[in-house]
Amino acid sequence: MTGPNVPNDLPKPTRAQILIFMGITAIVLLAVAKFWQALGRVPLLPVIINPQGIGLGLGAAAAITLASGMAYRIWPAYQRSASEYLELYVQPLAWPDLLWLGLLPGMSEELLFRGVMIPAFGSGIWAIAVSSLVFGILHVSGWPYLAWATAIGIVLGVLAVATGNLLVPIVAHIAANIASGCIWKLGHRMET
Repeated sequence: MTGPNVPNDLPKPTRAQILIFMGITAIVLLAVAKFWQALGRVPLLPVIINPQGIGLGLGAAAAITLASGMAYRIWPAYQRSASEYLELYVQPLAWPDLLWLGLLPGMSEELLFRGVMIPAFGSGIWAIAVSSLVFGILHVSGWPYLAWATAIGIVLGVLAVATGNLLVPIVAHIAANIASGCIWKLGHRMET
């Protein structure tokens, strides 16, 4: 999920503000993707709905979620950065809102970063690298989270290019966001 780095002295956003922010961000990313696609005559990476794409996306989400959990345990700087990010965006949300946390960023970000940006830059290693770095920058919450989001962008980009199916990173992104939100909420519910 994209978002600004909010200093500690500012008031935390409310549930409504986060949901509105996610909705507006999704619309803006969709508009940018469609404008770029039309302006540059960029072919959209296809979305092929099939069991293999869904399964591969879910498997990638599980691997991403496990890797994030391991990084959270062994990398203190990432733990602080991820905790700040998740506390800011997930804490105010109700459990059903976690579906929006998955769907809105998962679909809009994948459309722009993997569906349009990678084909626009030629679908090679540099296209994956550039789209992943921009993806990471938009997720900045300290350098460790930027590094993590960039690495995840690379994984999602490789999946998109290797399969030729935008469904795979979409499913992976949606499922990983929902899983991360659920794990964070469960962990913090048990602490209180």
